[in-house]
Amino acid sequence: MNAVNMSSLESRATLREKLASLPRDARDTLFLLAVVAWVLLPQVQHTPWWTCAFAAALLLWRARLAFTGAALPGRLALAGVLALALAATWASHKTLVGRDAGVTLIVLLLALKTLELRARRDAMVIFFLGFFALLSNFFYSQSLLTALAMVAALMGLLTALVNAHMTAGKPPLAQALRTAGWLTLCGTPIMLALFLFFPRMAPLWGVPSDDLAGRSGLSENMRVGDVASLALDDGVALRIRFDTPGNAEPPASVLYFRGPVLSQFDGRNWQADPLAAAMEAPQLRVSGEPIRYQMLVEPSKRRWLTLLDAVRDEPAIPAGASVGRMRMASNLQWITQRPITDVLRVDAQSYTDFQYGPLRATQDLQRYLQLPPGSNPRTRVLGQQILAQLGEQASSAALMQAGLQRLRSGGYTYTLEPGVVDGLHTADDFWFDSKQGFCEHIASAFAVLMRGMGVPARIVTGYQGGDRNSVDGYWTVRNSDAHAWTEIWVAGQGWTRVDPTGAVAPSRVGQFQRLLAPRGALASAMAGMVDVGTLEKMRAVWEAVNSRWNQWVINYTQSRQLNLLQSLGFEAPSWTDLLRLLSGSLGALALIWLVWARLRQPRRDDWSLLLDAARIRLQRKGIASTPATSARSLGLAVQQRWVQTAPELAKALSGWLLDMERLRYAPSPGAAHQTAQLRALRQRWRDLKKQAKWPPDLPAPTPPTATP
Repeated sequence: MNAVNMSSLESRATLREKLASLPRDARDTLFLLAVVAWVLLPQVQHTPWWTCAFAAALLLWRARLAFTGAALPGRLALAGVLALALAATWASHKTLVGRDAGVTLIVLLLALKTLELRARRDAMVIFFLGFFALLSNFFYSQSLLTALAMVAALMGLLTALVNAHMTAGKPPLAQALRTAGWLTLCGTPIMLALFLFFPRMAPLWGVPSDDLAGRSGLSENMRVGDVASLALDDGVALRIRFDTPGNAEPPASVLYFRGPVLSQFDGRNWQADPLAAAMEAPQLRVSGEPIRYQMLVEPSKRRWLTLLDAVRDEPAIPAGASVGRMRMASNLQWITQRPITDVLRVDAQSYTDFQYGPLRATQDLQRYLQLPPGSNPRTRVLGQQILAQLGEQASSAALMQAGLQRLRSGGYTYTLEPGVVDGLHTADDFWFDSKQGFCEHIASAFAVLMRGMGVPARIVTGYQGGDRNSVDGYWTVRNSDAHAWTEIWVAGQGWTRVDPTGAVAPSRVGQFQRLLAPRGALASAMAGMVDVGTLEKMRAVWEAVNSRWNQWVINYTQSRQLNLLQSLGFEAPSWTDLLRLLSGSLGALALIWLVWARLRQPRRDDWSLLLDAARIRLQRKGIASTPATSARSLGLAVQQRWVQTAPELAKALSGWLLDMERLRYAPSPGAAHQTAQLRALRQRWRDLKKQAKWPPDLPAPTPPTATP
């Protein structure tokens, strides 16, 4: 083992020495290639797999050429590679325009341009194409993690740009990095002013999001077993902060966040009713005080909001939000005009004590009694047996309680791995064979049983519960909190929520206890090295910071800009006020910079000021000089000019100038002694001006007169 370690250390030392001995061009090229690779790395998950493989191959090819000093490929080879890149892009996207195709081309062209890196002009093209590629990462994500990665990429590109302008010698990259950091620090106030006051006028402001492909999450179709797969996803679905008196937490029994409502069943799949969105508004009846809250919804690329049941009034969203208007369907589901493709801030109020739907039986309720012909025969028989025991006139509430009692006493198990059930008899398998399942298995089997007894029933999917973040007080609802429950129609009440999972596993609903997926080898190793509580605290801190980022940066919309102006004293703020504030802020920053630059100018020392005074006096006497003229040269000029006409003055002045030079370039040790010498030289100069016989001043040159 020691021999292996020694060999590894020796190989690292050899590589370090090899890199240190490279010429500057090769070193700078390798650094630029590393920065380009970092800029393009986030595009791995957004571009076709071959794009990143192609770009990586080009960058490695260019790195090998720089490391070995080999010649760059010719124009014919580059033209062939370019044609191949264009053809592959067309084959993948069927176009060369648009966001996805454009980003693919940016990645390929940036990597390809490095093969033409011969002169500074080529480097400049790479720098600014790199800045453009950096911005393209925000087309897909504006998260805090992406922003931090792009700040590092920005510093890398600025370092390479500064280094390219340091033409002399082989300056260390750390020096260029310090200069780039200083430039970034100087530009930060301007960036903040633009961020705060540049008018956000929809729809011009924002990042286009034309990818409407669905993400993993709730869907309008539920295949029995789908929600169990969501329980393995620990990603954040939404964050919510309740505005309750004294910050009291709402009871666990009301934390149901409504998503798609599914009513059409084919024995295996539940689907949403396409007519629900087009039907008239529900007959919603609320009582009590509402719970007010603010919610941050993660991008789902879906057209619904999973709000806390039940929202009567339209939620408030930022002005100019990309989702458009919202409306409530007949099943209490709030639907947006366009998919949610960005983090969305929602202010809403929910009435947890509510009823909705018709109070009397209607023809429309027959849709919620339909079952596929021949499906789940044993469940239908079970329903008829319960109906016979309770009587034909038994109420829907009584039949519901009978079904829940069977779940409580029938030995049923709540599990993430109930096994695979094929065919149309999923309810039969749960009730009589496996007797185990996740929430959607239980809810589906319960709804089939209710329909078999003539009780209208349907499935509601959404989220239930959540975890309170102790850092910022927000509740975090994750994909692992995805849940499915049942709604049955009860005469005199309307649609009533029934959560049959609570009958099988009461802790799932009452205490938010989740079933956890088995840990992998890496997760088990991490759990052994780091305390679980520490990991939970780290995650809570990160999510709180990320939430602040979403609120104050991603969700800094026009309405929040205007609210900021109101807090600054503007009664009726508008975009013109923003422009005035922006202009004033930039003007103030420019003034501060000018003052700072003036103060930063190097102050001339007393020795230079004294020599300048002598130079000006001698210029009036006809002895020309420049600021670059040394004291010795000035003394020689005095000797040549006045050695015949004023020998005593020439001797005294030349001696004084030589003493000035000696003080500057051969000073005596000790600061106090040097100060005393300078004081003595200043006094000698005053005496020379008063006592010496100076030649008269030469007349100032008169400007030429114009010829009439």
